[in-house]
Parts: sequence; structure tokens; C-alpha cells
Amino acid sequence: MELFVEQISSGLATGSIYACLALALVMIFKSTNHINFAQGEMALLSTYFAWTLLAAGLPYWATFLLTIVVSFIFGVVIERTVVRAFSSAPHLSLVVVFVGLLLTFNALAGWIWGFMLKDFPSPVRGLSTGTSLVDAHELFVVAVTFVQLVALFAFFRFTKLGLAMRGAALNPASARLVGIRVGWMLALGWGMAGALGAVAGMLIAPVVYLDPNMMLGVLLYAFASAMLGGLGNPAGAVAGGLIFGVLENLMGTYVIGHELKLSFALAVVVAILLVRPAGLFGVSAVRRV
Repeated sequence: MELFVEQISSGLATGSIYACLALALVMIFKSTNHINFAQGEMALLSTYFAWTLLAAGLPYWATFLLTIVVSFIFGVVIERTVVRAFSSAPHLSLVVVFVGLLLTFNALAGWIWGFMLKDFPSPVRGLSTGTSLVDAHELFVVAVTFVQLVALFAFFRFTKLGLAMRGAALNPASARLVGIRVGWMLALGWGMAGALGAVAGMLIAPVVYLDPNMMLGVLLYAFASAMLGGLGNPAGAVAGGLIFGVLENLMGTYVIGHELKLSFALAVVVAILLVRPAGLFGVSAVRRV
């Protein structure tokens, strides 16, 4: 019984990391109706940037905040310089662009920082939680994920900028008529996705160590989480990440073994696409044709 509870608590922590990256995927999908396959590698570069600052002696929280700001700017620059050039291209062309960015960023990380495993610190490492079922970093991950979700909800619900971004994503033509700069709203969406991805990278690095391939599997799990909860629903993506993290842990421990966990993620994606493409908490769009 203790092992079962430990697997659930560990699954919730792992699922929270998937939820962070799933939130970034949802941000770009809601802004552009595209899936950014390079999101994991953008987070990887941000995490390496944070590691460089920490190695130079900058305190953790200063590094954390500075990395988020730089990652936000990086996301905006990518949208302005690369994605915007293909804004009128077919969807398949954009998929090729995103895959190209994935490969480019992955190779760039290896070229600059090398392929050796690097230790990444956690601000709560060594702290006691009073129980052996969950460690301090796992609680830290869960707390950060829910803070992000609440902040996103408040931003999109109560701020003029958030409402403008929602309007630009839902109906760009009408948004332009009321004076909303749709292009910059999309760029801000990319910037926020970059910031969310950076947080996910800094949360996962203390668990799996930092190397150029760190985010490849995490991206697949995050994509499965977003599909499970609903690509158009940030709260659904978080719920999907938590559900998927627990299911992955239980299936890996009691059913399929840890070697087939990636296959399980792919099976979840295929099953959701077949049974409920909008996700468990998504809403199917009805269009008049």
C-alpha cells in the first residue's frame, strides 16, 4: 500500500512537470492553432541558459526570474523572425518548420554546452517534508504548476491584455476591427509559451539531469497530457498532465514496465484522437459549412 501511495504522489509531481510544458503547447495552440514541436527544445535552451548563470555564481531565484524574462523575449523573437514568415503557408509547411527548429535547437545545445550530463540544483533540495512518500522538490513542482495555472486564469480573465489575446485568437478579423494588434498578440502568446517552457525545463532538470536530449521524452509526455486534457483548455492540460503522470507511474510499475512508458504515451495520444479528439475537458468546435 505504501508503494502504491508513493507511486501516486510521484506521479502527481511528474505530471505537474508535464502540465507545465503542456501549458506552453496550449498557449501557442490557442494563439495560432498550431502545435509547436520545438517547444521542448526551446525549454532546453532556456534551461542551459539558467545553468550557465548558476555556474557563473548568480543566485537561484535571480537566475529563475532572469531566465523566464529571456525565454519570453526568445519566444517573441522566434515568432517575429521565423513563424511570421510562414504565416500564410499551409499547415504542413509549418510542421516542417517546427521540426526543423527542434533539430536546430537540439544540435545547438550540444554544440555549445556539450553532451555530458550536468547537475541542475533545486532550491528546496535537502529540505524535509516530514514523510518519505514525497520529497521537497516534488511538492515544489506541484506548487509552481498551480501558481502558473492561477496566474494564467487571472491574466486571461481579468486583464485587458489577456482579453485582447483571447479575442485575437478566437476571431482575428473582428479583433483587428476594434483596434487589437493581432500580430503582436500572437507574438506575446509565443513569448508566454517560451516562459512557461523555461519553468518546465528548470523543474525537470534536477530530476533527470541536464543534457541535450533531456526534453525529447518530456515533450511527448506533455503532448499526450495536452491531448488528454484538451489542447484548447489550459486547466484541462494541467488536469491531463496530472492524470497522465499518475497513470504512467502506475502502468510502468504494475503493468507494462518502465521500458514501455514512451509507447504508453503514444498509445494515449492515438486513443484520444480516435475516441475524443477534443480531449477529456475540451469542447468540440461546431462550424457551419
